[in-house]
Amino acid sequence: MLVVMDKSATTEQIDYVIKVIEDLGCTARPIPGGDRVSIGVLNNKGPVDTALFTGLAGVKEAVPITKPYKLVSRETKNEDTLVKVGDVTIGNGFLTLIAGPCAIESEEQALTIARHVKKSGAQLFRGGAFKPRTSPYSFQGLGEDGLKILAKVRETVGLPVVTEVMDVQTFDMVEHYADVMQIGTRNMQNFSLLKRAGESYRPILLKRGMAATIEEWLMAAEYIMAQGNHQVILCERGVRTFVHHSRNTLDLSAIPMVRKESHLPIIVDPSHAAGRRDQVLPLSRGAVAANAHGLMVEVHHQPDKALSDGAQSLYPDQFDLLCQQVQAIFNVAGGPDPF
Repeated sequence: MLVVMDKSATTEQIDYVIKVIEDLGCTARPIPGGDRVSIGVLNNKGPVDTALFTGLAGVKEAVPITKPYKLVSRETKNEDTLVKVGDVTIGNGFLTLIAGPCAIESEEQALTIARHVKKSGAQLFRGGAFKPRTSPYSFQGLGEDGLKILAKVRETVGLPVVTEVMDVQTFDMVEHYADVMQIGTRNMQNFSLLKRAGESYRPILLKRGMAATIEEWLMAAEYIMAQGNHQVILCERGVRTFVHHSRNTLDLSAIPMVRKESHLPIIVDPSHAAGRRDQVLPLSRGAVAANAHGLMVEVHHQPDKALSDGAQSLYPDQFDLLCQQVQAIFNVAGGPDPF
């Protein structure tokens, strides 16, 4: 249920509604945004009678929520969520470009790529310090040394940084260095990690699991928001199918579906969907045409020497072309959310 307060509701009236919700044994979760306060009623064991709230001072209406993902749903919040990362806004009306190598390999490598992608138009820098790899013998990342290099990139080049957190044990460390914390596809249903992310003061970039339905993905976002962190960015990165011509199959239909169902921003990772450099540009164009709020693209100045995912990493000049092309498409197709 969602309790919508009057625009003129006082702090005392809001606090009283929260007390009534908690006295019922439920969790009250105030929802930011808009010109009035709304309060989500969570963890109820069964239906809650709307009459308990409609007569309270300061309450405009009480609305039952039919979706299993309550806080994520447009039933709870119709206006789009905008996530702020420094001076960058991610969400409706903006095209956000995130770029960088799959893995941080050295300070020189990271700074070289960061300068290239910023010149082309990237607003955030991505790079992995901890790498979940299929093989235990593959490069696993530089760990905290990689995080320190990311901090150097932010300080020197001026780009906020996005990096993956793999577990609860290293969460505090990554949280200290990162501007946006990524939860990868393999961890989309790591519920302990999702709950810890919900307690974070950092924005969370949540990738779709490689075999997850839209509902499962949105429910994973609900885990984060239910703990109080409303700064969630969804990332479509392709799902596993029977094809062999690409690493995964990019689900462009997920973009309009998510935008209809949820107020959260959605970006696309064409690099992991493709697994091949030659597919990244056309998939990027398609994603922006489908009204994604942004892209996260892998770029490397020497991809043939990359320690991770070199085959899907763009050369800097290719990323420059990508930025020009998707900006032109966004200028035509990237208007306000129609839902």
